[in-house]
Amino acid sequence: MPDAQFQTLDLPTFRPRWPWWGADLQTMRCVLVKSRAPLDRYRQERLLIPMNDGSGDTLAAMLGRPRADASRPLVVLIHGLTGLENSFYMRESAAFFLSQGFPVLRLNLRGVGRSRPLCAAQYHAGSSDDLARVFAALPNDLVARGMAAVGFSLGGNLLLKYLGERGGEARLKAAAVVSAPLDLAATARRLDRWRNDFYQRYLLSYMKADAVAPGAVLTHRERADILKARSVWEFDHVYSAPRAGFNGAAEYYQRSSSGQFLPGIAVPTLLLHARDDPWVPSEPYDAVAWNRHPYLRPVLTARGGHVGYHGHGDVAWHDLAIARFFAALSPA
Repeated sequence: MPDAQFQTLDLPTFRPRWPWWGADLQTMRCVLVKSRAPLDRYRQERLLIPMNDGSGDTLAAMLGRPRADASRPLVVLIHGLTGLENSFYMRESAAFFLSQGFPVLRLNLRGVGRSRPLCAAQYHAGSSDDLARVFAALPNDLVARGMAAVGFSLGGNLLLKYLGERGGEARLKAAAVVSAPLDLAATARRLDRWRNDFYQRYLLSYMKADAVAPGAVLTHRERADILKARSVWEFDHVYSAPRAGFNGAAEYYQRSSSGQFLPGIAVPTLLLHARDDPWVPSEPYDAVAWNRHPYLRPVLTARGGHVGYHGHGDVAWHDLAIARFFAALSPA
């Protein structure tokens, strides 16, 4: 069971800073501002991780090591939809955790970023088995002090699903998710609102580019359906769902949504979510009886946007909160 410090965790209050007022500016800062994370201060090395599932696919990840000999667990960062190892939040979080003495692995999921030319297939919202393969394949010396993981947005859905499926057998000492959708269908409906038209078109353009990029193995019909899709739901219905073996988007969302896997989680896990998130609704969080889940620590803030949390100082509030959460856990 989690210790008392976990249950009574006192996190700092989030306060947005000028000029990033409001949910949309909090959300868009990750795109509008170029990361200045000082990753070149730390030794970086490329890791290639075979999936060993008969596909021949290999995932590429970037490992950063802190300046001093690491005495802390490896932190694995898992990007969200259309993200990759060099996404703003991935670089910024990596630099912060490296400064705190954690080795950090920035993972490119199957079929994106540096993993794209090494993969015929592509990740989807339910591909938690890929995380299991990654965690199992990491070198023993790298995980000798244990592992923690942080999932952003869709990467958070994958991480929660992995934890719920594995229960006490999960290979992590701790986990945290930021802006994770607990209900994928509700998130798709939110994105389809008129006020989110810009966001949906932005996401869809990158989803299509990833899906048809060199290295992807597609039929002519799949390629045509991808390019014709006019919404995230339609893209998932004609491509993501059938490629993953689901009978359309409805079944894909229902079986892949992380909310149903929460009861199986047996690893201390922090869930951070802003009620003003323009993409991911908070109602599924409100519907959870959190007191029945002793390993889960939900923190819902009034503001913060989607993977935003840009407050005072150079470090995102979610990174400060996650670091405090990890520090509050007793050593295994």
